[in-house]
Amino acid sequence: MSNPPSDLPASGKHPGSSERTQSLDPGELTRTDFKLPSLYPTLDLTREPVDFALFQAIPLDLMIKHHFVPVHEKAGVLWLAMADPLDVVTQDLLRAQLKRPLRFAGANQAQIQEVLKKSESGQKVLDEAGEALKVQVLREEDIDEEVLDLERLTDKDEAPIVRLVDTTIFNALQRRASDIHLETLVSGFQIKYRIDGSLYSAAEPIDKRFASPIISRIKVMSELDIAEKRKPQDGRFKLKVRGRAIDFRVSIMPTIHGEDAVIRILDKENLSEEFHTLNLDILGFSKNELSRIRRYSKEPYGMFLVTGPTGSGKTTTLYAVLSEIKSPEDKLITIEDPVEYQLDGVTQIPVNEKKGLTFAVGLRSILRHDPDKILVGEIRDPETAQIAVQSALTGHLVFTTVHANNTLDVIYRFQYMGVEVYNFVSALNCILAQRLVRTLCHKCKRPALAPSAQELLDNGLDPAWAGSATLYDKVGCVDCSGTGFRGRQAIVEFMGMNDELRELITKRASISEVKAAARRYGMQSLRESAVEKVRLGITTLTEINKVTFREG
Repeated sequence: MSNPPSDLPASGKHPGSSERTQSLDPGELTRTDFKLPSLYPTLDLTREPVDFALFQAIPLDLMIKHHFVPVHEKAGVLWLAMADPLDVVTQDLLRAQLKRPLRFAGANQAQIQEVLKKSESGQKVLDEAGEALKVQVLREEDIDEEVLDLERLTDKDEAPIVRLVDTTIFNALQRRASDIHLETLVSGFQIKYRIDGSLYSAAEPIDKRFASPIISRIKVMSELDIAEKRKPQDGRFKLKVRGRAIDFRVSIMPTIHGEDAVIRILDKENLSEEFHTLNLDILGFSKNELSRIRRYSKEPYGMFLVTGPTGSGKTTTLYAVLSEIKSPEDKLITIEDPVEYQLDGVTQIPVNEKKGLTFAVGLRSILRHDPDKILVGEIRDPETAQIAVQSALTGHLVFTTVHANNTLDVIYRFQYMGVEVYNFVSALNCILAQRLVRTLCHKCKRPALAPSAQELLDNGLDPAWAGSATLYDKVGCVDCSGTGFRGRQAIVEFMGMNDELRELITKRASISEVKAAARRYGMQSLRESAVEKVRLGITTLTEINKVTFREG
């Protein structure tokens, strides 16, 4: 009896075998000494990362037609995972089409379809739409469709500029982008996506002469003045994509090379699959931080304050808190700009400064509606700060945010806004300073080379620290769109107030004294929280250096 092929896994099975599928180490795919050509290794594509670069290099329609995806390439041999690896006719056709040495493995057809679906109608359609604008000048057509879907994107009769804008938006949603940046440069017109907090080019730059028609199309969609090119303009529009309504906020800014636009995506109905059940558990807090946050969020009155820069996840954290503490017995009212999440059982008010509904005006009105708990989206001015502090002092539990770099800076920010220190610390229950770090894609991350002692010292870490941790590097696959990261988690600095801290702050003690006291009561710095994420293999040292200072 002959031996099984040497490049099968130890328990490699024929694709038709009823036994459980085993994952294949990509390194094994480089071996070519098959002894039985009729047997093929079987891959589990939920565990094997699909190389993003290979995926982009092969025509999408070919992969869809023949139900295969590229998996790995080494030593000049490209491995393809096929739904039917015994189809020798298709194998010969693919060798002729791709003109390179190929080897084949079996994979579940549903898994192959899932991989293809992640890019079907996405990047390659966008590239095609942009390519059309490189070769001909087109007249802008004022077409304002409400429904955006794949059929519309692939309609060759659609005006190329309209098609490019629609495809850009559709692809941004597929790639989980929070913003779309359209920039007019001296060398051309560039489209970028902000994904998990970082900017990535959506496609190759297109001819600069098409910048004005593209911006005009966005202005038409947002009901802005297409003739005005010298002043900033702000607008919004709504599209129905995959059966759900999505809001888009638009900002147009004149620059020396033309006009730039930023489109903010507000997918209120489905911001993320994870947020269907929004709670604190999915935000990445440690067990110690989680228990302290939950404790202070259930106090009967006082102020729960979250601080950090724009885009640091402050609103998400507060909504996760509200989703956990809301009760039919309590009245919860929020005032926000804009309302980013919709919570059942919570009265939500959007700020409308053009109509005179500011945070301060809205907060005064809220207090006449007998609330138990209040969320103020942001404290921007002394009037709102005074009302929020008074509300916390008079029996309401107030959740709010303010822009500051860390927990201690918040105290001085309120002093700057004219709030009496004694009143502020009396009202304050806790301060949560927050940042977001990108998390490594769990499908394609790989162990990194151990950093040198000097590298650790440069990062403010004890060289002995590396012995207790396995560090990881980003790679890039189809799941993470080639970035190596997928999603973000919060790192936090949490300071719960007590009598000693209140006394120190009231006496205007130095920052070092207040910080030392807070650390005695369990406060962990942002940097310490971030380093713990690296130790657990969740993110990288490079990533945490972008959002935290190196201590020591």
